[in-house]
Amino acid sequence: MSKGRAGGDASIRRRHQAERKQRASHNEPPGEDTGPIRLNKFLARAGVGSRREADTIIASGRVTVNGEVSAEMGVRVSDADRVEVDGKPVQPTDLAYILLNKPTDAITTVTDDRGRKTVMDLVSIPGRIKSALFPVGRLDRNTTGALLLTTDGDLAHRLMHPSYGAVKTYIVTADAPFDPSDLDKLLNGVDLEDGPARADHAFFPDSDRRSIALQLHEGRNRQVRRMTRALGRRVVSLERVAYAGLTLDGLKRGRWRRLEEHEVNTLRRSVKLKHILY
Repeated sequence: MSKGRAGGDASIRRRHQAERKQRASHNEPPGEDTGPIRLNKFLARAGVGSRREADTIIASGRVTVNGEVSAEMGVRVSDADRVEVDGKPVQPTDLAYILLNKPTDAITTVTDDRGRKTVMDLVSIPGRIKSALFPVGRLDRNTTGALLLTTDGDLAHRLMHPSYGAVKTYIVTADAPFDPSDLDKLLNGVDLEDGPARADHAFFPDSDRRSIALQLHEGRNRQVRRMTRALGRRVVSLERVAYAGLTLDGLKRGRWRRLEEHEVNTLRRSVKLKHILY
C-alpha cells in the first residue's frame, strides 16, 4: 500500500474516531445507520452493487475517499466525505422497497436502448431515489405479476442467490388441460436443456385444469415456460402471484406500492440481514 493511501485511510479513521467520541459525550444513542458507516455499505446504499460486489471494487483500487485511493475494507465514511468510483462521485440514496404488479409488454430493465416501455416507467417517485432503483430478478416481457424493486443492494443480492431460495409462486395457463399426472411430473422433475427442474409444490388452483399453480425457489431463465413445454403444453398466460412472501392482494395490474416496514424486515430476516428502520 502506498504512503498516500495508508495516510489517507489513517486520517479518515482518526477523524471518525473523534466524531464517535464526541457523539458519545453527548449521549447520542448508537444505531446501525448513525454516523459513519463502512465503505462497502456506503457503496451499496449508493446503488453501486451488493456489499460483496463493493468489496471487490474497493480491493481493486477503484474507490477514492477525499482524493485518496482506499483499498481497506474496514474504513468508515459519512455523507461529508467525497467518495468516487472510477473517478465519478457516488452518494447513498434513501432506501426504497416497491412491489409492482407488472403488466405485459413492460421490460424488466432500468432502461431499454430500443425505446420500449420498462418497469421503471410505471413507478413515479423522487428522481434521486428512482435513479438508484432496480428490479430484483427478471420477469420476461409477457409474464405478469409480483416484481420487487429496491435500492437495497444487499437484500437484492441475497434474494437472487440460490442458497437463500426465495420462493416464487406462479399461475400458468396452458393451451390444453393438464392431467393429474402432470402434477407428479412437476414435483418429481422434468428434463430441461440445462438440467432437471422440479417444483416445490404444484396443484390445481380451481376446477379449470388448464391452469396449474406451482412454487419454485430456483430462478432459471424462462423456467416455468420451459417446464410447461416439457409437459407438451404451450403457455397462454403466466402470472407470478407471490414473491418471497409478498402477494398481489389489493394491487391492480400496472400499479405499485411501497412495502411496509414489517414487510421489509421480514424479507431481510429471511436472508439473514439485520432489521432496519425504514
